[in-house]
Amino acid sequence: MIYYITAILLILIGMYAVLTKKNIIKIVIGLSIVDSGVNLLLISIGYIKNGTAPIFSVKGLTPDKMVDPVPQALVLTAIVIGLGVTAVALSLVIRLYDHHKTLNIDKIRKLKW
Repeated sequence: MIYYITAILLILIGMYAVLTKKNIIKIVIGLSIVDSGVNLLLISIGYIKNGTAPIFSVKGLTPDKMVDPVPQALVLTAIVIGLGVTAVALSLVIRLYDHHKTLNIDKIRKLKW
């Protein structure tokens, strides 16, 4: 239960940062926090207390005590994708700063018009 609460809290903190902050780097950090919260939520969905690895060669092991490996595989993939998205977003932030000499999103919007 604590894992669900922590995951929802991380998602809400990240969404707060994305929606309220004006600095683009803080927005990217907020997206990364949301990504971590979603990963924790996916892992906690597949969690079974006192569960074991899904190996059928062990005698006496019933399928209801095995941990589902699909959420773990999905989270591993999501971590790699999240890392790539964060790297691309930070490279865009660097390009924006080189071009506009500011990271304030309101000033960049005003320069557009």
